[in-house]
Amino acid sequence: MSLLRIHSIAIPLIFLFSFLSAREVDFTNDVRPILSEYCFHCHGPDKSTREAKLRLDLSEGALRDLGGYSAVVPGNPENSELVFRLHSDDKDELMPPPETGKRLSEKQKKILEDWIKQGAIYEEHWSFLPIDTPSVPTLSTKTKSKHPVDRFLAKKLES
Repeated sequence: MSLLRIHSIAIPLIFLFSFLSAREVDFTNDVRPILSEYCFHCHGPDKSTREAKLRLDLSEGALRDLGGYSAVVPGNPENSELVFRLHSDDKDELMPPPETGKRLSEKQKKILEDWIKQGAIYEEHWSFLPIDTPSVPTLSTKTKSKHPVDRFLAKKLES
C-alpha cells in the first residue's frame, strides 16, 4: 500500500476519532446513569445510607469543600477527588468500593473525566423541568412529509 493511500485513510480517521472523543458529554444521558448506578447508593439523596457526608446527586454536594479538596473540580479532573478515587490502586480509596462488586469500565471513567473537564454541569432531572413546547422544524431535504413527527426525525438524522 502506498504512503499516499495510507495518509488518505489515516488523516480522516484521526480527525473522526478526535471529533468523537471531543463530543460534549450530556449529563442526563451520559453522566447521571453512571452516578446513579455506581455512586448514589452511598453518595446520593438518601441521608440514611450516605457516606463521607458526600452527596453526588446535587452539584452543591459534588463541588463542596471537603476539607481542602472537592469531589468534583469543574474543568479540572486532575484535582477532582472523584477521578482520583476511580483510578486508585488502594482498595481503601477505590470507588466504588471493591466489596460492592461494581467496577466502572474505562469508557465510563472517561465519560466522567470528560464531563468534569467540560465544566461538570449538572442538569435538573427532566421531571422537574417546566414543560416546553418546541417549535416544529422546517421542511427538510430528508423527508417530504409534512407531519411534525417526521420533521423532528428528519432533523435528528441531519445532526
